[in-house]
Amino acid sequence: MSPAVRFNEAFRPVHECRKRYVVLKGGAGSGKSVDTAQFYILRLMSQPGRNLMCMRKSETSNRNSTFAVLEGAIRRMGVSKYWEITRSPMQMKCKNGASIIFYGMNDARQREKIKSVTFSKGNLTDIWLEEATEFSQEDVEILDDRLRGELPENLFYQIKLTFNPVSSSHWIKKVFFDRKDSDVFTHSTTYLDNAFCDKAYHRRMQRRKKLDPQGYAVYALGEWGETGANVLYNWEVRDNDGNPEKYDSAAIGQDFGFNHANAILTVGFKDGDVYVLNEIYVREKDTRELIELARERGISRRITMYCDSAEPDRIRTWRTAGYRAVPVSKEKGSIMAQIDYLKSRRIYIDSKCSNLIRELRGWRWQQDSRSGEYYDEPAPGEDDAIAALRYAIEGERKSRRVRSVKL
Repeated sequence: MSPAVRFNEAFRPVHECRKRYVVLKGGAGSGKSVDTAQFYILRLMSQPGRNLMCMRKSETSNRNSTFAVLEGAIRRMGVSKYWEITRSPMQMKCKNGASIIFYGMNDARQREKIKSVTFSKGNLTDIWLEEATEFSQEDVEILDDRLRGELPENLFYQIKLTFNPVSSSHWIKKVFFDRKDSDVFTHSTTYLDNAFCDKAYHRRMQRRKKLDPQGYAVYALGEWGETGANVLYNWEVRDNDGNPEKYDSAAIGQDFGFNHANAILTVGFKDGDVYVLNEIYVREKDTRELIELARERGISRRITMYCDSAEPDRIRTWRTAGYRAVPVSKEKGSIMAQIDYLKSRRIYIDSKCSNLIRELRGWRWQQDSRSGEYYDEPAPGEDDAIAALRYAIEGERKSRRVRSVKL
């Protein structure tokens, strides 16, 4: 077997490393996940007796991440005939007996499953934690305990963590980067190190550098933590065309409220930018009063309205009234994913949306009172219009994610 593979030279030190812990920090587009997948396919094919366990905090998240990128690597390398791939359950098995399995650690049941993992040939020798910042230190300790027992002389155990950096207070930084350990190898890359990164992506990153320098430092350059207090900087106030039909697409976001504000925003999308067209922001009105107000304000019934999923009865009432109301799925990490989407776009807010403007000016990251460091989590505060904005971009955000997976 002689797979055809193009490796990025920046990762050569990673490929040659035999240390137990390999920790890969990288900005978006650095190529660390693709390189890791190709490396594991080559390692398993060339070193019989090895087996790999791929981990995401949520087991199902593997399908569109580790599983998809490994399957793509097998296809690109021209070695599909040597691999048997099943999707339910997710598993890959090489003709030489090596296996790749996929697990999560969301609860005690999944942790117990990991303790009983066995293979028909060889041992569990390799563990890959993708989006490693999702895991707790305890999670990694449990996984580390699984790599034990005598191995043939040519084999060794290894755990690889790949991730985009988050808060500088994260345990991964303290355990692996801030102390010297002969068993640990750390490596950092950015899109600038990726020899296969296309010119359009470079232009996009340069655009982000201008729009959001703080976000660029973390997202693109792979620096630790948030470097500024405000969550968003890449927005401006202007007078927008209020007709949703003037845009490539449009959506409505609604955050339900009564004692606190009920916020409804209509948002347009054009040429990759986000336009907030109008705002309803009221308190102490029931759903029927809000529907009447939406009719008076001309809120379109033809545009999908993304709503807080915690209020299914209200969503049904809006649907009965003829609006295309749907719940927004609140997945783990969805708020940060929405923020990341907003950071990557220029946002134009109509001057009449005074409440959204006011909330954005006060939207800040949580800060440690002693160290002064910012956490990768927004501070509590008035954010009803912001929530409506987050909901409104969900359709665009998820459709972009699906397209990127298919590519």
